[in-house]
Amino acid sequence: MSDDFELETLALHAGVHRSQFNEHSEALYLTSSFVFDNAAQAAARFSGAEPGNVYSRFTNPTVTAFEERLAALEGAEVCVATASGMSAILACVMGLLSAGDHIVASRSLFGSTLNLFNNILKRFGVEITFVSPIDLAEWQAAVKVNTKLFFIETPSNPLTEISDITALASLAKKTGAWLAVDNCFCSPILQRPLDLGADIVIHSATKYLEGQGRVLGGAVLGKRDLLMEKGVFGFLRTAGPTLSAFNAWVILKGMETLKIRMDTHSANALEMARWLEIQPNITKVYYPGLSSHPQYNLAKQQQRTGGGIVSFEVKGGKEVAWRVIDTTCMISITANLGDTKSTLTHPASTTHSRISQEERDAAGINDGLLRIAVGLESVKDIKADLARGLKVL
Repeated sequence: MSDDFELETLALHAGVHRSQFNEHSEALYLTSSFVFDNAAQAAARFSGAEPGNVYSRFTNPTVTAFEERLAALEGAEVCVATASGMSAILACVMGLLSAGDHIVASRSLFGSTLNLFNNILKRFGVEITFVSPIDLAEWQAAVKVNTKLFFIETPSNPLTEISDITALASLAKKTGAWLAVDNCFCSPILQRPLDLGADIVIHSATKYLEGQGRVLGGAVLGKRDLLMEKGVFGFLRTAGPTLSAFNAWVILKGMETLKIRMDTHSANALEMARWLEIQPNITKVYYPGLSSHPQYNLAKQQQRTGGGIVSFEVKGGKEVAWRVIDTTCMISITANLGDTKSTLTHPASTTHSRISQEERDAAGINDGLLRIAVGLESVKDIKADLARGLKVL
């Protein structure tokens, strides 16, 4: 599809391949395998000499439509779809790295990503060094001769720290490493890391891409020779952390409204962040769209808006934070984000509960921290629901 189209148009039309029935909505191909015309074609398809579908573990028309659409939105040559965001990170690392290789990673990562790096990859001989997401000198100092990958989330989960993608991409290039960026919080509507020099973009399609909390999905995006020829697709084909055709179809439908949703999530989140800043029982608010955010100017340079995630600290620690959560009646108490419905969670006891207290302290996640993924409800109603808990403090 033409690169001249705007993102909201690509979100509707990229990846569309109509069948002989000329359907308007994308077709859903619920099949495990595909039939060949003859033995020679089967052999050619399996070897890759002839393009076409083989087996839905690694080739399916509905999944391909999702991959092509997301690649168009991110400005990537290719996309490899996976079963979830975590399987996308796993496929990226297992496809590109070997025992003895070294990763430099932000210490401000999603709890499951930290567990994957700390508790699983190390068992297979991959070294990890965690550094500040914002201090370039720490990244430089951490580089070794065997460093193959830089890994960041920006904005980070849950404190919305902003890493300088362009600066890290430049450093990675000088050291011979790849830079991978988890773009889950922003989506390509708000931020396109490849345009800023990154080599790889990771997505949990479960979040904003799908947008309504219905299915799981993930993706790895970048250049063809990196992802297809150097192992990410090969890992998927063999190991099978596969995105199902049904989930791909649901995410495709969600992506059609991505631009509209991201604009509204962002506008609502900014209003909520400004309101939270003036509440007497809140000691700190984390949101890239606030001028009080330490990386506010950087966020303005590499993001269209501040996004939909706001974190804030309440006085009184865990007991008070839980009381705020339990007093709500409209906001959903769940750790998922990117949903049309607002969600509220206590990171220290949920998303980051499986990492050590020391790791939480290093990442700045204290017991008074709450994270709200601001939905599409009336901001007046979201405020009223949170105010109920804040008033009883």
